[in-house]
Amino acid sequence: MSKKKILINAFNMNCIGHINHGLWTHPRDTSTTFNTLEYWTELAQLLERGLFDGLFIADIVGVYDVYQQSVDVPLKEAIQLPVNDPLLLVSAMAAVTKNLGFGLTANLTYETPYLFARRMSTLDHLTRGRVGWNIVTGYLDSAAKAMGLTEQVEHDRRYDQADEYLEVLYKLWEGSWEDDAVINDPVQRIYARPDKVHKVKHDGEFYQVEGYHLCEPSPQRTPVLFQAGSSDRGLVFAGRHAECVFISGQTKAATKAQVDKVRASAVAAGRNPDDIKLFMGLNVIVAPTEELAQAKRDEYLSYASAEAGVAHFSSSTGIDFADYELDEPIQYVKSNAIQSATKVLQNNDWTRRKLLEQHALGGRYITLVGSPEQVADELESWIAETGLDGFNLTRIVTPESYVDFIDLVVPELQRRGSYKTAYDTGSLRQKLFTDGDAHLPQRHTGAAYRHNP
Repeated sequence: MSKKKILINAFNMNCIGHINHGLWTHPRDTSTTFNTLEYWTELAQLLERGLFDGLFIADIVGVYDVYQQSVDVPLKEAIQLPVNDPLLLVSAMAAVTKNLGFGLTANLTYETPYLFARRMSTLDHLTRGRVGWNIVTGYLDSAAKAMGLTEQVEHDRRYDQADEYLEVLYKLWEGSWEDDAVINDPVQRIYARPDKVHKVKHDGEFYQVEGYHLCEPSPQRTPVLFQAGSSDRGLVFAGRHAECVFISGQTKAATKAQVDKVRASAVAAGRNPDDIKLFMGLNVIVAPTEELAQAKRDEYLSYASAEAGVAHFSSSTGIDFADYELDEPIQYVKSNAIQSATKVLQNNDWTRRKLLEQHALGGRYITLVGSPEQVADELESWIAETGLDGFNLTRIVTPESYVDFIDLVVPELQRRGSYKTAYDTGSLRQKLFTDGDAHLPQRHTGAAYRHNP
């Protein structure tokens, strides 16, 4: 019996400091050149050489101003500031690759669905069906204020708005143009048949839309839908909409419980449990031997900024950790920030010292350190014991972290039969799933909005 193939996305962001903060100061790191096209096109080609499934690009709207009630540390340490638009990178990267997928984060709270639908359809056309959308509703008060609100919309209420946002998008992507609307017939002077293109009318609580989708059907119509909410309300949303879910795990037992919850949410929404692929964020430090890998880890630690990592985490939780003495217990405070992040603090045994220790590498993701064989053992173990489908691999030093993984870990996984040796054909959705359809499966919520003559 063939082994389950591990899916791998590169986890990145259109900025200098993404997850592992402080490493931009490493002499071999090139992240300060993120403003150049070459940084991204070379990265895309590297990832395609490694047969990565996708480049998952995070994003925020707003700044991390909770820690010390200022942006001083984020500016000094480039903690996702400056940060550029992720969608504008795709055309250049698509031009130099043929198979790499692109998971793009866009905050629906501040995007009108009508124009957003056009931007994603455009990218799906230009990439020949290789784009996905990471659906986020935001969690930063700084973003809300920058966009004209007095404060962030309440957590569950944001998901209510998101449900309606997706309904509008499904109507545009799935229902406005029929599959055979475009005939491109110059003899009859008919490019698209008027009887096959339909006006969308939506009159809801959050959105009023009346108009035609501006793009003809793209290869996937609806891009692959990514999501990362693990709250009770986020799980309901994932069950209805998500095709890939990104989780943050600290132990295998807790990760398995979260995986099971996500799959149960899909079943509750009338879908199959394997209709959702689950990815976990992960650091990997690998070298030809364990001794060399540990030495590399020590070297990385000397450049990392634990304080910058804690400053990032402050905004994730809405708690200013700078207000606490090193060994003072941190009090859990319910907020509209990231629910999975705040839940971590509910047991009340966290201190700022403990957080700094956890963020020694500049971030709080699990780090695998070792030889190619040791890393491959752990990757296979996480997949087998948790039910995960793959990992979002962070960059610690850019592009070194990806180069090491591709040159050392990928061949070992391939030798074991745990990693593909070539890309499958078709769209991003067809590469991730095995049902062979570029479009949403019939049992997905969005399929109900297709036009039925």
